[in-house]
Amino acid sequence: MPRRLRPTRLEHVVDGHALRARLSAAALDSIGNEAEQRARAIDILKQALFRGRMIAKERLENGASGVETSRLLSGVTDEVITALYDFTTVHVFRARNPTEGERLCLLAVGGYGRGTLAPFSDIDLLFLRPYKQTPHAESVIEYMLYALWDLGFKVGHASRTIEECVRLSKEDFTIRTSILEARRLTGDERLAEDLKKRFRDEVMKATGAQFVAAKLKERDDRQARAGASRYMVEPNVKEGKGGLRDLHTLMWIAEYLHPVDRPEDVFKMEVFSIRETKAFIRAFDFLHAVRAHLHFTTGRPEERLTFDLQPEIARRMGYGDRGDAPAVERFMRRYFLIAKEVGTLTRAFSAKLEAEHFKNEPKGISRFLPGARPKRKALDVEGFYEDGGRLNIEGQEIFEADPVNLIRLFKIADERDLDLHPDAFTAVTRALPLITSRVRRDPDACRAFLDLLARGKRSYRTLTLMNDAGVLGRFIPEFGRVVAQMQFNMYHSYTVDEHTLRAVGVIGDIAAGRLVDDHPLAVSIMPLIEDREALFLAMLLHDTGKGGVGGQEKAGARSARSACERLGVERSKVELVAWLVENHLVMSDFAQKRDVSDPGTVAAFARIVENPERLRLLLVITVADIRAVGPGVWNGWKGQLLRELYNATEAVFRGGRGSDAAANVQRHQESTAEAARAALLETDPAAKGWVAAMENAYFSAFSQDDLFHHAELARRAAIQGGAAAEGQVRPGSNAAEVVIAAKDRRGLFADLALAISSLGGNVVGARVFTSRQGQALDVFYVQDVTGAPFGCENPRALRRLADALEAAGKGDALAVEPRRGSEQTRAAAFAIAPSVTIDNDASNDATVVEASGRDRPGLLHALAKTLADSALSIQSAHIDGYGERAVDAFYVQTTEGGKVTDTRKLNALKADLLAALEQNEASAPAARPGLRRARASVAR
Repeated sequence: MPRRLRPTRLEHVVDGHALRARLSAAALDSIGNEAEQRARAIDILKQALFRGRMIAKERLENGASGVETSRLLSGVTDEVITALYDFTTVHVFRARNPTEGERLCLLAVGGYGRGTLAPFSDIDLLFLRPYKQTPHAESVIEYMLYALWDLGFKVGHASRTIEECVRLSKEDFTIRTSILEARRLTGDERLAEDLKKRFRDEVMKATGAQFVAAKLKERDDRQARAGASRYMVEPNVKEGKGGLRDLHTLMWIAEYLHPVDRPEDVFKMEVFSIRETKAFIRAFDFLHAVRAHLHFTTGRPEERLTFDLQPEIARRMGYGDRGDAPAVERFMRRYFLIAKEVGTLTRAFSAKLEAEHFKNEPKGISRFLPGARPKRKALDVEGFYEDGGRLNIEGQEIFEADPVNLIRLFKIADERDLDLHPDAFTAVTRALPLITSRVRRDPDACRAFLDLLARGKRSYRTLTLMNDAGVLGRFIPEFGRVVAQMQFNMYHSYTVDEHTLRAVGVIGDIAAGRLVDDHPLAVSIMPLIEDREALFLAMLLHDTGKGGVGGQEKAGARSARSACERLGVERSKVELVAWLVENHLVMSDFAQKRDVSDPGTVAAFARIVENPERLRLLLVITVADIRAVGPGVWNGWKGQLLRELYNATEAVFRGGRGSDAAANVQRHQESTAEAARAALLETDPAAKGWVAAMENAYFSAFSQDDLFHHAELARRAAIQGGAAAEGQVRPGSNAAEVVIAAKDRRGLFADLALAISSLGGNVVGARVFTSRQGQALDVFYVQDVTGAPFGCENPRALRRLADALEAAGKGDALAVEPRRGSEQTRAAAFAIAPSVTIDNDASNDATVVEASGRDRPGLLHALAKTLADSALSIQSAHIDGYGERAVDAFYVQTTEGGKVTDTRKLNALKADLLAALEQNEASAPAARPGLRRARASVAR
């Protein structure tokens, strides 16, 4: 990190006296030529503004604090604007003997009024008049506004009388807030003082409760728009939860209830303790620095810390790689810890405001809304009581007397469905050092925590409270190591701790039956799980190995053992939890990257899982883990694959220990296929040939309705020249389903993939089947470039896609040129290393090829064409994606119908696939000029 620079004096950056002297000289040199006079003044002011901004930028990059930078930028802007005002009122529209009505005062309001400014922030100005507008005032204001626009400022302005300001402030809380922060720049000082006095006497007096309620509602609405979680991995520094606007809201409320002359005087109030003041200043400083770097880096008022900007901002703020922790992830963890601290400050400040108003106002406010004082209700637990529907404590001493109460507090809150009172929350944050090694091993503390985790009423909400207060990471240090940790990739939408708690919440919803429509299998097997405690512990600890030695899975298993042993869990459960953590990705990998219709795949998975209880536990953990990654990651296609794998593996276990797993799978497929064939023939006797030609695995992969439509499609293909296709968007699906029946040939899959990418489609899943008569049935799941189901807003586009697939199936040349997707800028931030693995043990009769690289439209075609050029036939394809990275697995056979066994051919195949992936990486969109890429995290 760069060493902090000492604050500089404003006159060393912009000398106001010298600036005014130059403007006066320019005005005198150009007397009689107004255009020349104005042009020279604008040029002088531009030079001063540019110099000031460049010095601020240079100082920031060399270690100046964020607050100092924002104040320096505000000071430079003050000098330029006040010099312009003096130039306008002295040399352009001079009133030698101004009347009372010609008095004018210029005030900075809004964010500019606070005296802190980001490099490309708007500036908000108030031209204050005593009476109605005069020609002189109108001329001054118009001249200044045009000049400010020419200087490159984006100006928000108003011209009002004091009376208008008071009246509008009473009607509009936004105007009220802007005038609360008003700061005189220049002009008539008495006007500014009169406005301040009347505003405090006529607007602020006795309206504190209404103002606080309005500001808190405004905050809630803003956070809902920007993203309700403060742990979104592309946060909005200004408007997001835990961002600058949350700190501004606290300052507005404090300043409104305790009027001060300068914004910085807010921190001298008794309402803030020394510890809270330091935290406040620390958060302000960091967030102002991030925001200033964002503006300087992009050259515009950018407020969102997007993936492509994060590596460059990390570099500019002095972060470097440390061990396995890349600079960008270290920087973003610091950001999220600051956002978490802002949340803690908000609760602490709320507690003090509420207590103060109940003391000073008999009728007071509850939760900042008008109403009666909350009633105190005694509880049957010593030291705790209910205060207005929230859980409170008698005092800090209950934690000092028995630190286990720091855990009991949250268990009681969950049992009684109570939120924490801000007083209790603040007391907890101050008592965190009491959670020592002895408390972590205390049997009562451990039992209370395990009950809350595995049997809590609303475990997600309560564990989130524990995490926000710092208790969860302190009590479970393994979890504490991943608090605020982000993974630099597009797959994860939340930090590791937020993702983990959301996953625990998903399991709670599954157990309560609330997700039966989305996850019918998980809900149905939940009552069969014998050890709920192991399930919830494994979910809580499943990602604690991220960044650990030996890889995520091995490190996670070690940390799970350590945590469970300290919690006093019996040995068998410790080993079960450790196994679940180590293998929590296995079911997802087998379902999405392997052919679940292959008996060898199911047998291999069954050997890892070993028994039905582990299978049930692993399914629920896999569902919760995927669903909690972020919006849109879970879909029905993944659910179908997991259900197929679960059912096939369960059939293996039903065959009994010691039986042939692959044979059990085969028998399961045969019985399923026999029933499906019979049902299809009863519905459609004409499908007899289709039923006889398709393999058993096909019939367990689709519903009866799907089988019926496929048989019709195959007949239509035979009638209309060898190929037929149709598409649909199922309700609730995140991808369009496009099915094509065509005569199989080498290169068919590649041609189909090219047809899809040519029309802007992105394949997110595919299933490939071939009949004994050589007819292929390929099912593609396709999204558009925005991630929505292809053609969901335009059915004609879906029809065009089906027509293009039919043409490709017949071997016709494509009429549409391939085109890029639009998701370029975000993915450009990531450096992605391509990889290829070839496995001849995963299947009995096919070689499994897995290729991973940058995802883009056309990648699937490039890989499939490489396989076709190598004289290989694709038996099945398994398409998966993790944000910016695609992972495509293919089961391939030689022209003789067997595996690729020749070492030279295997090496050549791997080299060709890597070349295709590297060409894909080389043609990837470049990062924005001046920005650097960072290595994408492969952790899941």
